Parts: sequence; structure tokens; C-alpha cells
Amino acid sequence: MKYTEEHEWLRVEGDVVVVGITEHATTQLGDIVFVELPEAGGTVSKDDEVVVIESVKAASDILAPIDGEIVEVNEALADTPSMVNDDAIGDGWFFKIKPSDASQMDDYMDEAAYKAMIE
Repeated sequence: MKYTEEHEWLRVEGDVVVVGITEHATTQLGDIVFVELPEAGGTVSKDDEVVVIESVKAASDILAPIDGEIVEVNEALADTPSMVNDDAIGDGWFFKIKPSDASQMDDYMDEAAYKAMIE
């Protein structure tokens, strides 16, 4: 897995990358009460705003970590946004993206570097 400075995680699964936010991010945000996901099939560029999350503390935008096509979104979050708090790295993922340039992931941290950043 790779991690961004914005507390997103990226996990490669075959030819797609699954994107979510870290447990550290969910702790900072508090209870997540709403998630607005992108449409599957759309193309995004790195740093485009693609997901809006609202928590009891704040609203936040999740940026596309890489260029590509959104191939799947986690529809379950519409009814149960708390899944992000309950299982941030598992069932609480936001979207899957087919990268147009997988080398963009080389810019991100591994787990050890991310843990050092949040300490």
C-alpha cells in the first residue's frame, strides 16, 4: 500500500487502484455522517476533488491521487457512511480507479514513512 500526505491510502488490486482514507484521518474527522462519491465511468486527473465527506467535526474533499478512470464506487457508503470509521482500510474504501499512469504512485509513501509522518 501507498499513502499520501492527505491521509489517503492506495492499494493495487490487479489493474485497478483502490482508494480510501487512513484510520488516522478518521480519528481526526470524527464520526463520518455523509459521503458523496463520484460517478463510475468518469475520468479524473490527479488532485481533482472526487469525494466529499462530512463528519461531525468538518467537511473534507478527497482528491484523486492519480490520473485515471473511476471504474467502481463503494455504493454501500451512501447508506452507511460510518463504514469508513469502522473499517477504513477494508470495507470503508471510496472508489477504484484504473490508472492512466501507474508511475504516479511512486510519489507516495510506504507504510513506514506514513507512520513516521503522523507520529
